[in-house]
Formats: sequence, structure tokens, C-alpha cells
Amino acid sequence: MARLASGEAEALLGSFREWLRRHGQPVTRQRDQVAAVVLGSTDHLSVEQIQERLQAQGATVGLATVYRTLDLLVQSGMVRGHDFGQRSRRYEPMGPGSVHEHLICTRCGKVEEFTHERLERMLPIIADEYGFQPDRHRVEIYGVCRECQRRVLG
Repeated sequence: MARLASGEAEALLGSFREWLRRHGQPVTRQRDQVAAVVLGSTDHLSVEQIQERLQAQGATVGLATVYRTLDLLVQSGMVRGHDFGQRSRRYEPMGPGSVHEHLICTRCGKVEEFTHERLERMLPIIADEYGFQPDRHRVEIYGVCRECQRRVLG
């Protein structure tokens, strides 16, 4: 995943604080810490990975607070949650222009992002053919990554 530029991550964190205030939610140090980990990450993080990174930073944030903050980040539209079929949900920031799709390795769990201009052009055409008015989409392709294929053929 492409890391958000420092300014983008900070801007999203500020937008999240504003979103919390508009929705009558308290802005707390723990929420800021969770949001900063997710918004500053280059990975699709699981809750366990978020908790590990918080602990490595010396932050004491309870697991329930992590889950509640992630729910708020997803509701705000600044983070997207994914269920890649790997027993735990994974989260990524959604900065400006964050439209991308995912290739998910069913062996090692690697998630690779991609964009494809022709795919982006085709999706509205397909929706139109079915009389469907799209507002968003998600494409996830499951299979075996190049590295796992090499290991098998090795």
C-alpha cells in the first residue's frame, strides 16, 4: 500500500478529530494514537498488528478502544476495513485518490494493491448495462502470489 504523505496523514487525522466533534464523540489521546497508527501505515493492518504497534510506541490503549476507534474511522470514511478471508479484518487509510483494488494470496496472506485504467472504465459500463447506479466498488482477486508459486515450483 502506498503510504500517505506525512501531510496527508496529518490532514486525515485532523479531519477525523473534526468528524468526531461533529458527531458528538470525544476526541481522546487513545483515539488519536489508534488513528495515527492506521493512517500512517503502509500495510493492511489487523487489530492485533495495530495493538502491537501501539505497545511498541509505549501507548496503553485497550483492545475495546481499538475496536471502537476503528469502527469510528470506518464510519467517517477515512479508513476502509477488509475481510480478506484470513480470520481477521484488516484496515487501511483512504486518503484522497485512494481508489485501488487488491490481489490477495490465499497461501501467505500477502495483499498487493493495483490500479488498472481499463478496469476503472469498464465498471461503470457494466453497471449501466444492468441498469445499476454505482456509488462505490471493490475488486478483490484471490489466488497465489508469484513468491508462493516460486516456492512450490522451487
